Amino acid sequence: MGTDIHGGVEFRHPCAGTEDYDGEPWVTAMDLWPLYDETDYTAFGLLFAVRNYAGFPPLAPGRGLPVDLSSAMRSHPASWVARGELDGASRVSWRELASLDPATRPEYFVGRVAWHKTSRPGLPRRRLVSHQWPAEVLSVVGVPPVEARSSPERVEWTAGDLVCAYEPLTAGAVLGSETHWTHVFAVMKALAGPFGDDGVRLVVAFD
Repeated sequence: MGTDIHGGVEFRHPCAGTEDYDGEPWVTAMDLWPLYDETDYTAFGLLFAVRNYAGFPPLAPGRGLPVDLSSAMRSHPASWVARGELDGASRVSWRELASLDPATRPEYFVGRVAWHKTSRPGLPRRRLVSHQWPAEVLSVVGVPPVEARSSPERVEWTAGDLVCAYEPLTAGAVLGSETHWTHVFAVMKALAGPFGDDGVRLVVAFD
């Protein structure tokens, strides 16, 4: 059974904690969807230790939902909050995300190989690989270009009716410009301008 992510971006009200403000300290800025609409366990593992098959040192593992979660998040019609309390939830500030070293790698795996048929470009199949690629992967994707084993960037090639790609397993690649995380991070960065790096957070739950 697959694991999906739910959540949203919140910011801390600049008047929170003052006598002149009696509202909630944290305010919902935007739901995670439609900013993020992918299921990528490598990214989930890197950020939140969920399905961390790659073995990344996770940035914000299992922190649970914040006690001061905004009411808009708590009353989400999809009830992801309730599901998240059972199946895993966490939160991470923009300061933490912005300070993540893009060169961060897991200890063992060096990259991941993906492939899909040219006639079906939807969901690709993926395999994590170490320096020595498994024989069963090579039997599917063929002999990759020489640069695929050492390139710091994504490399693509074809093998029969398959489109194949190798991607180095770094935080910069897993959360990079080819993913939906760039949309999430752009919103958080924009909000950090008026509300501060610690005043913007991403709250997530998984089911």
